[in-house]
Amino acid sequence: MEFTMPKYIPHDYSQHAMVVINYEEQLQPGTFEHAIHYLIENKIDLSGFDEYYKNDETGRRAYNPAILLKIILFAYSKGITSSREIEWCCQTNIIFKALSCDTMPHFTTIANFISGRCEEMTVLFEQVLLVCHEQGLLGNELFAIDGCKLPSNAAKEWSGTFKELGEKRDKLKRQIRSKIKAHQEADEKNNNEQAERLAQTIETLNKAHQKIDEFLESETPREGKGKDKKEVKSNITDNDSAKMTTSKGTIQGLNGVATADAFCQVVVDAEAFGEGSEYHTLQPMIEGVTERFSRLGINDDIFASGVVLTADTGFCSDDTAKYLHDSNINAYVPDSKFRERDPHFVGQKKKYGKRHQQERKTKVDIYDISNFIFDAETKTCVCPAKKELTLKKEGIDKRGNEKVFFQAKALDCRHCPLIKKCMRNPESASKPKTGHGRQVSFKLNESGQYLEWMKGRVDTEEGRRLYSHRMSVIEPVFANICYQKGLSRFSLRGKKKVDAQWKMFCTVHNIGKIMVFGQTGS
Repeated sequence: MEFTMPKYIPHDYSQHAMVVINYEEQLQPGTFEHAIHYLIENKIDLSGFDEYYKNDETGRRAYNPAILLKIILFAYSKGITSSREIEWCCQTNIIFKALSCDTMPHFTTIANFISGRCEEMTVLFEQVLLVCHEQGLLGNELFAIDGCKLPSNAAKEWSGTFKELGEKRDKLKRQIRSKIKAHQEADEKNNNEQAERLAQTIETLNKAHQKIDEFLESETPREGKGKDKKEVKSNITDNDSAKMTTSKGTIQGLNGVATADAFCQVVVDAEAFGEGSEYHTLQPMIEGVTERFSRLGINDDIFASGVVLTADTGFCSDDTAKYLHDSNINAYVPDSKFRERDPHFVGQKKKYGKRHQQERKTKVDIYDISNFIFDAETKTCVCPAKKELTLKKEGIDKRGNEKVFFQAKALDCRHCPLIKKCMRNPESASKPKTGHGRQVSFKLNESGQYLEWMKGRVDTEEGRRLYSHRMSVIEPVFANICYQKGLSRFSLRGKKKVDAQWKMFCTVHNIGKIMVFGQTGS
């Protein structure tokens, strides 16, 4: 039987072609790019950007801010924050070409626009929020506040208190002296290759030394937010960032805090903070929402209207509870032990186990502070073995509680029959020079008046029901921004610029809500 080969139309993927396209036809209704295009062309007032340009009589023509905003917002929706990559997309991607009308701005123009228009990005966020309000996407019945800690464009290695940075500078100076001596010896032996390597090392060390020295000369130590104003670690690369503990380890970054409305999960307020602790950010966020809603004409006093406010345990402290109580805000901010008091969660850990329990090392149950006898008047402490502990120091913790710290003598713990029940690491008491006994601390001024008030609110059936909505309101917002939109780190430096970038991503999130639930001219 004879087989014949069919004939196909020839094709070549490597060939170039001139294609006639209509840019508006590429922005199909129902897509995110069409929503951006429609909002900026019809709903957003960009006159605030005009004051940056002084080329009405002389100078080169500038790129239209509407064009730059469209490509930047669309790039952020795809997780693209690099200005070079945005420029490349404008040269190769048909949607970017349609949004920019094939103008292809240079990456420096894009970068300068993002980092130099921080106030205007806040105005843009507010205008999009106003569109959400006009289209009925705000319920104004329940708000949820939470934070998202993300790495910033800074290195952890350049962090430290002024004392630690000074010690690092002195260490670099000693290393420079050692390398100079080695360089002289290499010169005497005519070892040019080694001398060249040492010269490069000396130059690198000198730059690091100069960087630290200039920072210590020009900056001042950062004060903590607690009542004791204890110094927190500075960072030479970005002093507005801070070391933060997250589920993925310690990062050098900022905390993007957002307030979301429960009706359509629209972000009504967003701000970046350079501290890991969240409890002190609650008041600024509440005041920010109140001021913005009043200024935009949405509601003169939104929290006076009875809107419910929820936040997780990281925002709970006696000071925040006092502020909520005195401001008469209908808030539910539980403490870290509220699940243990909830009858619905009794026996849950025993029944289902703890999360990641296979990955964790088994902890030894030891005596807690309830087994120690503490006298607040005399400031004395007696351990379960009837030995008196030494008062080491008094101070104020980061939440403003006055505390006293006790430590047992290493010799008493070393020969104590209860050591295995009292210390997780009994060997630490046997070390010759660095050994120490059991350490405990007690609070002196924990009145807890307002915390008890908040506990009473959260522990009611109504309180538990309202608080149960928190996770379903705010967590999807962070999931959308961080995973769907691809924000894994802040690419800018400085609180002002990072705050603008965080608001832009929240703006992208809100535009998505308008696209799905609102009207975008489709």
